[in-house]
Amino acid sequence: MNAQVPGRGGELVEGGRAIGVGPQWLARLWSGGVHRMLDRIDRGLVRGSILATLPGGETRMLGGRQPGFDAIVNLRSWRALLRLATSGSVGWYQAWDAGEWESPDPVPLFALFMDNAVALGDVARSRGPWRMITRAIHAMRRNTRSGALRNIHVHYDLGNDFYEQWLGETMLYSSAIYDAPTDGPSAFTQFVTELDVAQSTKVGAIFDRLALKPGGRVLEIGCGWGTLAAFIASSADAHVDAISLSDEQLAYAQTRWSTRDAGGVAFLKRDYRDVQGQYDAIASVEMVEAVGRAYWPDFLDCIARNLKPGGRAALQLITMPDAIFEQYARSADFIQTFVFPGGMLIKESEFAALAGERGLAWEDRVGFGQHYARTLRAWRVNFDLAVEEGRLPAGFDERFVRLWRYYLMYCEGGFLGGGIDVAQVTLVKAPA
Repeated sequence: MNAQVPGRGGELVEGGRAIGVGPQWLARLWSGGVHRMLDRIDRGLVRGSILATLPGGETRMLGGRQPGFDAIVNLRSWRALLRLATSGSVGWYQAWDAGEWESPDPVPLFALFMDNAVALGDVARSRGPWRMITRAIHAMRRNTRSGALRNIHVHYDLGNDFYEQWLGETMLYSSAIYDAPTDGPSAFTQFVTELDVAQSTKVGAIFDRLALKPGGRVLEIGCGWGTLAAFIASSADAHVDAISLSDEQLAYAQTRWSTRDAGGVAFLKRDYRDVQGQYDAIASVEMVEAVGRAYWPDFLDCIARNLKPGGRAALQLITMPDAIFEQYARSADFIQTFVFPGGMLIKESEFAALAGERGLAWEDRVGFGQHYARTLRAWRVNFDLAVEEGRLPAGFDERFVRLWRYYLMYCEGGFLGGGIDVAQVTLVKAPA
């Protein structure tokens, strides 16, 4: 790996530093409750199994009653289970980071927990004072105008040189769509990698939903590195106002696409709440997860206010089922604490109802969660290869690399287990 300059990405690595379980002796004192915790997990595994090797060397099979995901976990310290019991997924990551548990492949474990999320209940959720701490940390990261700037900076301004190493040529940080028809619109037919082709298909699917006429005016909320905006502008002879709060992303987009056939794009640093205009169509791909539940009405107000009568908004969003959403929302999980400060997945029933209250019809919803699992695996393969070949830019230490690999595996397992979905939907504003 390249020589390191300590601290790059440190705000993420240290995101949960206030959350701990106390000294090692407390874990030893609690060890009498270990088997009660294992019993709870065993009862909650309706499908699949965990073969656990305990710190003393004995093994225990949890679940195994019906086919499902099968995981292997080696517990090196009882403290890992204490962390899980008190601070949920945050503590489980901290235990992994501390070497208190390991697995030859953590993805099936994450998939197993997601597949059995309803039956497991709050087993992997923080509780007591730990829940209050995670909630307090999350509350301090609310996406006010200043908070949104700070949260976007912490994650998306890690550096274009970092994201270039593993996102692929398309530089799209959202789920691809695999195995789609070959005769649809394609932004990147010249690229041959499976990931880039699949990302191109996703771009085409969003574009089709907009039903643009030549010369239309389009708003993209959360434009990332500019790929979708450039494609819309060149394919529909449209003008696109593409907004972001990330300085790094905007600089990349302005440089990369200024020399391409994307003269109709204005890349703007602007909060969605400040947009005032009239657009024929609006696109937003996996941006609404960054605003937080308190700001879902503001996000939909932006669409309703800026979309012309009869106009269409194409969204791609990550959703969590109603059956487990409220448990999820009561505390901050690993992703919110260490990866996406201020973020929250979407409760689709609530979000759709808010859209309807604003005169936006919810149409043509298509889910493709397993495609996200495949996308995340492709990203992880790319990331691991970049690490192996020493291509990560200077400044990212080994602890950050472990955090990022864990994040990609955790999310892959979540989608693989079926409890999290990604979907495209079209919001249609009624004609005047």
